[in-house]
Amino acid sequence: MRMRPTLSWAPTEDLPPATTDLEPVVDALRTGGVLVLSGAGISTESGIPDYRGEGGSLSRHTPMTYQDFTGGAQARRRYWARSHLGWRTFGRARPNAGHRAVAAFERHGLLSGVITQNVDGLHQAAGSEDAVELHGSLERVVCLSCGALSLRRDLARRLEEANTGFAPVAAAINPDGDADLTDEQVGDFHVVSCADCGGILKPDVVFFGEAVPPQRVEHCRGLVREAASLLVLGSSLTVMSGLRFVRYAAQDKKPVLIVNRDLTRGDPLAVVRVALPLGAALSAVAGHLGIAVDEEAAGPA
Repeated sequence: MRMRPTLSWAPTEDLPPATTDLEPVVDALRTGGVLVLSGAGISTESGIPDYRGEGGSLSRHTPMTYQDFTGGAQARRRYWARSHLGWRTFGRARPNAGHRAVAAFERHGLLSGVITQNVDGLHQAAGSEDAVELHGSLERVVCLSCGALSLRRDLARRLEEANTGFAPVAAAINPDGDADLTDEQVGDFHVVSCADCGGILKPDVVFFGEAVPPQRVEHCRGLVREAASLLVLGSSLTVMSGLRFVRYAAQDKKPVLIVNRDLTRGDPLAVVRVALPLGAALSAVAGHLGIAVDEEAAGPA
């Protein structure tokens, strides 16, 4: 049976309204040992839309599933045409104030780790050194036959050579780097194979309907055990891949703090939810802690 993405969820209980008071977040960071779990909402200020917020991409776009991708050549042609076009825009995204604040907290020893559900590489570009990419990274490509890893920029060059003049105008770019194109715009886009064995290439990311590697989940669970608290930034926690860590933290009696403009599936387990834009909120937190946040950071290579 093919799995479809979890598009939405409905709150099942009445909760106190969110606050705009950042003091609990400041106190948690001042204490130290904070594990950050970030989602698509932290990258919206870098020009990458989220999935489920206001105007989120799931209102108009269903992401590719692993089952569809592996199930047919036409689905892969459609994916790679859209992703190749989206990569041109996605690869130009730069870290925003939220990413830079997280990197500053890490440099000052306030964090025990960073787990990101994002595949955009912006935490690393901002200077976070040990961010765990829960869902992988669009900067890498994996062969489904031989397992060889390669750089996305190398694949982009090969796709450019195989599709000279391919430059349709996309309606939008999505959080997974996928561009909205019609079937007519995709046309007869040519997909290239693994340079080593001729196998099927896939971005090194976890598609909807695909499981996060168990060893990665266990590593993240260990980070939860070692943390003093869990700070969720910009995630709706709709899918279990992120929500499970909130549940682990709550089971271990670790305080869960959430900064997200909209309701999240983890709100019943949080000690506080702050409803503020992340860039401004995290910059303000840094200011309260007397930590300077870099004005600029180098983008991905």
